[in-house]
Amino acid sequence: MNWIEALILGLVQGLTEFLPVSSSGHLEIGKALFGIHSEQSLIFTIAVHGATVLSTIVVFRKDIANLFKGLFKIEWNQETQYASKIIVSMIPVAIVGLFFKDFVESFFQSNVAFVGFMLIITATLLTLTFYAKSKNKEISFLDAFIIGIAQAVAVLPGISRSGSTIATGLLLGNKKNKIAEFSFLMVIIPILGEIFLDIIQGNFVSNSSIGAIPIAVGFLAAFISGLFACKWMVELVKKGKLIYFAIYCLIIGLLAIFLA
Repeated sequence: MNWIEALILGLVQGLTEFLPVSSSGHLEIGKALFGIHSEQSLIFTIAVHGATVLSTIVVFRKDIANLFKGLFKIEWNQETQYASKIIVSMIPVAIVGLFFKDFVESFFQSNVAFVGFMLIITATLLTLTFYAKSKNKEISFLDAFIIGIAQAVAVLPGISRSGSTIATGLLLGNKKNKIAEFSFLMVIIPILGEIFLDIIQGNFVSNSSIGAIPIAVGFLAAFISGLFACKWMVELVKKGKLIYFAIYCLIIGLLAIFLA
């Protein structure tokens, strides 16, 4: 992988992590186009995912700070309840990560056709939100768990994590201005946990085929593009314009299938 490929893939990761078009699916398609094998690019994938987590923390730094302030009061306040809902939402993906990690990773073998089919599923889910009527309700603990199931399913390449979680929240009738924020905050700990496991298992240093410069370039590209995409996505959810991403996912999904 050279620095130009790293730049392109980093931009793709940063943009598609927050936009409902599947970052993992686009990364797999991008790697296939560049002839990069997934097992050779694990360190790069870890780095760019870490970059998007960092961009999420930067965008929602005030909200995260308020959550911690509320938690330190040691009382069942609004912040504690919100943090508890985030924890509940992480249960499904934690189960998948602990017991089905090898099974999930088997799908990340540059199987472009599979990614295409999953993108079509993402398109279908986003289309449903176009016809859903918002009940403008707060996220409940049950809602948080159901949204967490959507996040667990989205570990498959081609199923958009932000798209599936935001769409599920909207279909449940949650407030538009709250579901995007919840969707982005709920992924921070699972991704950081996955990165930590990869580091202690030696995966972060197991591949020497990618140099430090491409990794650094990819990290910066993912971080900067992630900042813009995260803010943009919050506004798009408020305006209910996810149908355009459904059309995009359908087109890219069909192309991936026919060109595989």
